[in-house]
Amino acid sequence: MIDHCYDYAAAQKAQGAKIVGIMCEYTPRELIMAAGGVPVCLCGGSEEMIPAAEEVLPSNLCPLIKSTYGYSATRENPFLEMADLLVAETTCDGKKKMYELLSERHPMHVLELPQKPDEADAFDHWLKELFKLKEVLEEQFQTEITDQKLGAAIARMNAERDLKRRLAGLMKSNTPPLTGMELLDLKSIISGIPADFEQYEMALKELPGRQIDPPAKDRVRVLLTGVPLPHGAERVMGLIEDNGGLVVCQENCTGIKPLIEDVDPTAADPMRAIAEKYFHLPCSVMTKNTARMDLMRQLVQDYRPHCVVEVIWQTCLTYDLETVHVKQLVEQELNLPYLRIETDYSPSDSARIALRLQALFEMSQGSS
Repeated sequence: MIDHCYDYAAAQKAQGAKIVGIMCEYTPRELIMAAGGVPVCLCGGSEEMIPAAEEVLPSNLCPLIKSTYGYSATRENPFLEMADLLVAETTCDGKKKMYELLSERHPMHVLELPQKPDEADAFDHWLKELFKLKEVLEEQFQTEITDQKLGAAIARMNAERDLKRRLAGLMKSNTPPLTGMELLDLKSIISGIPADFEQYEMALKELPGRQIDPPAKDRVRVLLTGVPLPHGAERVMGLIEDNGGLVVCQENCTGIKPLIEDVDPTAADPMRAIAEKYFHLPCSVMTKNTARMDLMRQLVQDYRPHCVVEVIWQTCLTYDLETVHVKQLVEQELNLPYLRIETDYSPSDSARIALRLQALFEMSQGSS
């Protein structure tokens, strides 16, 4: 998928398209597409990039932040090097300060998120931020983002979300036709590639009835929540499925969370409709983040997991503090076993994590 995305990005840039790097699901890809840009997710998932980053950044920092910066320090990410603009989202203090350093090498616009979604003026602030981004894209790329262009981009992204929702929906079956890792491997770092749509359609036709090995009936159904798993950082997913689990739902940002809601294609004001869709993302940066708990309730009902595993990157404070609420919800309200895994990109703790997962699965089988 990464090689495929590189070929697409390189071909688009050669034809005059602008490459726009994004760091989070909050950046509306529709705006970038309407400006003639190609949105590329640049979250770092490589442990190999961290030593270079630690020459500048503190070692006790989230590995995703360090890896992302390490790619800039080593110039090893071709997508980052070809980017005409980076859109950086204020999802945590560590990222915000890293962006200051990243902006020394790369043109950047910082998209400020509201922190208290229930406040009366939170949405108005967010809408203003998206209009600022629209102006930056128009100025940088010498184009006009019209309602017609926005409508076409909305239709394209809605179609992609629909295909990915349907693929994720295959995991609701008592005998899912693919593993959680296989579903994660279908995630592209570039949205809206026509060839991807064709492959997703083909997968939806051919996957039903497929048998996985070991079979689903012999595995423990797992809902995975917590931090995103960017390309290269899927180790915990592998440990879950190598030790008797089957991840039937990924609540996180590299899973189903950004796919739940579409942009209203009939709205009279497409900018407002786009703002509403992305405003509703239940990220741990929001306080209070009650929407995430509501989503977890719905996903447990739909995907029927036997247990919940939450992954936290070391020093990811917002998600780590939110584990209190997630654990309480899962154990006391949903009556499911829960396991919190705090780790980084290093495989040094893999054996210990595997033992904890095995114990969780034994408990889950006993209670299911």
